[in-house]
Amino acid sequence: MNSMTGYACAEAEADGTHISVELKSVNSRFLDLSVNIPPFLSPLEMRLRAAVSGKILRGKADLSVRVRDASPRTSVTADPQAAVSYRDAIRDVARALGKPEDDIPLSLILSQEGVLNVSREYDAEAYWQKIEPVLADVLSQFLADRSREGGNLRADLLEKLSVLEECAAFFREWQPKMEAKFREQVSSKFRELLADSADENRIMAETAAMIVRYTINEEIVRLQSHLSALRAELEESPAPGRKIDFICQEINREINTIGSKNQFAEVGEKVIAAKDALENIREQARNIE
Repeated sequence: MNSMTGYACAEAEADGTHISVELKSVNSRFLDLSVNIPPFLSPLEMRLRAAVSGKILRGKADLSVRVRDASPRTSVTADPQAAVSYRDAIRDVARALGKPEDDIPLSLILSQEGVLNVSREYDAEAYWQKIEPVLADVLSQFLADRSREGGNLRADLLEKLSVLEECAAFFREWQPKMEAKFREQVSSKFRELLADSADENRIMAETAAMIVRYTINEEIVRLQSHLSALRAELEESPAPGRKIDFICQEINREINTIGSKNQFAEVGEKVIAAKDALENIREQARNIE
């Protein structure tokens, strides 16, 4: 089981190139991956996406790759015609202002746009060879971080599941007690009203009607089935997040029905405990991949 939150970063030097990779993620219903790289690394974006999406299933993830070359291959070209045009234009301005026309610093002309053109050569494949091992290191750290947090979440979820299972066992234990109490209540009311003339058959019929109306046996059976499914999902599935949410909806439905049918304070306390444990599970499930 993995958490959807995680963080990792790593840096390395390779042949005069400094590589920095950072990966972080937070909760999201689906995989939402953002890749932040320099424009000259755009040819590598699909490879970076594939490397990350192949390791995680859900979460809003942000991958950032930074590259700095100590001595990048650079070429500089000049545009003499542009330089002449700038010189002539500057002379016209100088003449209009009554300034010396020939006293134009070369640096002024060279600083004008288009006079000198600088371009750098980027070999995407060569950069990938340098980035790939750093990315692999970051992914290893990132998955370990998510797994560590996932272990903590799993322990907490299993603890809350145990509470739900205890509540379900209590409901099953109380089911025959509830039926006995129904009979006791009906019998007491009849005898209070009719004294010794109370009809035993009528008492039995009214008791049966009350049991049919308020019995929770079916809900208990379904509840225990859903709890078994939830335990199997938590213990066996590597990515149970989505299914947990569905199972919790079914569990919540059964607990609510038991609560609506309940007539006894003891059962009511367990219903509250079960709802509290279930809400904790649903909250934590939002953090699971």
